[in-house]
Amino acid sequence: MTSINTNASAMAALSTLRSISSSMETTQGRISSGLRVQNASDNAAYWSIATTMKSDNKSLATVQDALGLGAAKTDTAYTGLTNAIDVVSEIKAKLVAAREPGVDKTKINKELTELKNQLSSTAQSASFNGENWLYNTSSSALGTKTMVGSFVRAADGSVSVGTLSFDASTSVLIDTKTVGNGQLTKGITVDQGNTGTANATYYLVTVSGATMTGSSVSLTATTTDANIEGMISAVDKMLSNLTDAASTLGATNKRISMQDDFMADLMDVIDKGVGRLVDADMNEESTRLKALQTQQQLGIQALSIANSDSQNILSLFR
Repeated sequence: MTSINTNASAMAALSTLRSISSSMETTQGRISSGLRVQNASDNAAYWSIATTMKSDNKSLATVQDALGLGAAKTDTAYTGLTNAIDVVSEIKAKLVAAREPGVDKTKINKELTELKNQLSSTAQSASFNGENWLYNTSSSALGTKTMVGSFVRAADGSVSVGTLSFDASTSVLIDTKTVGNGQLTKGITVDQGNTGTANATYYLVTVSGATMTGSSVSLTATTTDANIEGMISAVDKMLSNLTDAASTLGATNKRISMQDDFMADLMDVIDKGVGRLVDADMNEESTRLKALQTQQQLGIQALSIANSDSQNILSLFR
């Protein structure tokens, strides 16, 4: 039946055209944004996972920044420690030279004084962002230093922040308040029994105004061979302690470097995983857009034909 009030063909063509236009709008949105799941209405489950993982990636980026700060602190302290080790090794060599008969001990002592000044300068200079792990002026010990090392999301959805730690009390070279906490200011007791002299205690760097334990590692014209050997033993013990501290700090530094590399790889993997969930396949979307454009043109023609059917009825009344 042909009716001028109801054009079923036009209604069908218009419905099809609306469907095509809606599909085109969706496809064009995917192409412009590059996302297959842009809103929760597109795919609630995937959108929720992607949003959470993107948030976690921002947290991981912050952790990576914190690791960079931690690496800078450990690098600074390690550089100071290795320099101190070199200087203490030089002091040990000077003391060995002073053991030789006929050597002018007072001249060697002048060199020792300059080397000890260098140790003080190194300890005070090894500071990053106002934090110094080699030189302590506080009445309390430095203690353990913690650095943010990871961001963890558990299976139940709970999150936590992991830390890396280093006992900075082992790396303190000079402590101006409690000299016993400094590797170079505390007294080192050595056995001089093999020389017929009683045990003796020596320290390397003097802190002004502090009560020092033992005798300073210094030479005079009358310094005995036994005392020199005792100083050599004390300095060697200090050198061993510094080497242990540098080894621990170096291992911590390596751990930070490895964790930083892992964070970078983990962020890339998460980005890739999120992309698999929400990114649009541009080849597929461009092909679909071409097909929809063709369908739209055909739909417009079908609607035009359907609308012209009513005009054909006029010819019956002529």
